Amino acid sequence: MRTVTVVDGATTKTIVTHEALPILILAEAGITPQPLDRALVNGIPQALDEKIEISGDIRLELRRAANIRIAMPDAEREVLSSALTVGDVLREEGIATDNFVEILPPVDSIINGATTIRITPMRELTVTIGGAEMNIFSAAGTVGEALAGAGIPLMGLDESVPAENEAIPSDGQIKVVRVREVILAEIRSIPFPIEEKYSEDIPFGQREILQNGANGVALTRTRARFENGAEAGRETESETILRQPVTQIVASGSKVTLAPAGGDAPYPYWYATQMYASWYSPCNSGTGGCSYGTASGARAGFGIVAVDYSIYAYLAGMRVYIPGYGVATVGDTGGGPIVESAFGVARTQWIDLGYDDNNIGGLSGWVTVYFLEPAPAEIPYFFK
Repeated sequence: MRTVTVVDGATTKTIVTHEALPILILAEAGITPQPLDRALVNGIPQALDEKIEISGDIRLELRRAANIRIAMPDAEREVLSSALTVGDVLREEGIATDNFVEILPPVDSIINGATTIRITPMRELTVTIGGAEMNIFSAAGTVGEALAGAGIPLMGLDESVPAENEAIPSDGQIKVVRVREVILAEIRSIPFPIEEKYSEDIPFGQREILQNGANGVALTRTRARFENGAEAGRETESETILRQPVTQIVASGSKVTLAPAGGDAPYPYWYATQMYASWYSPCNSGTGGCSYGTASGARAGFGIVAVDYSIYAYLAGMRVYIPGYGVATVGDTGGGPIVESAFGVARTQWIDLGYDDNNIGGLSGWVTVYFLEPAPAEIPYFFK
């Protein structure tokens, strides 16, 4: 004799019996099984007409057959089964449970009552991340679901092509972009501006710093974006001025004072500058003949020098001294643009030295031009 706990759904009975066949024990407990029902002895499947070999008290559970609906893309079927798990039902029905289908509920799920089992064929998809490719199988409806199911979820700022909420593309190609953004802080120097002014207290041609400049300091915050480990772009988010720049004030002298004679200049002068010299004579002026006329009316020759027509009005009649040439008067105009294009010399820095045809010295190149007294009432703009 043994004590048997009989379970039939929500009904539990305890009997003492000498029977060893599950079907007879159930009958003794007043329970009638149906043809597709099956028994579990201490949780282990047991045929209803198979002798129980376990000694001692046992638990006998009757699993009633339940309606199972198996839904597949091309067909549906309904079966009556008392199988323990989803996988057991499918195996009994001869339905493959390989890696190329998705089964919901999963194959190891316990069946308790009527159940719908959905079987969806998986598609082979190619997922590209950076330069690497991997093949996955999925029955998901969206890109995000397919990636998550394959253990490749999109996190944070990550993106996919197609987007994660879009349907699986027909070509099965999915691109994943791992996105990372960082904020970069950079200290930047702000160059100080320079303010130019003129002072009558400073000699002409000299410059004096009245106020020293100081660079400012700015803090720039930049958002850098990285896609699959490579920098994809930067965007400045903000700039904070930590210290404003201090303007440097520079004064240029406008006070004209005569420099004493001496050195290369044997005459008092009020200004000296470097100019590019060329030479000409009445019969070597590029006119195809001899020309003795000048802009000032003086006869062309030694002692008359020419400047570009754009500055002649400012310098006409001024006396100059040029080492290696001598004293001359600005009394003619010439083709400064030709020298400007040929030698890259600004036309305001060009001077043409006049010679007599029978006494050509031919001095040319960079020379120092001393502008002799008296100084003009207003200094030409191009000397400042």
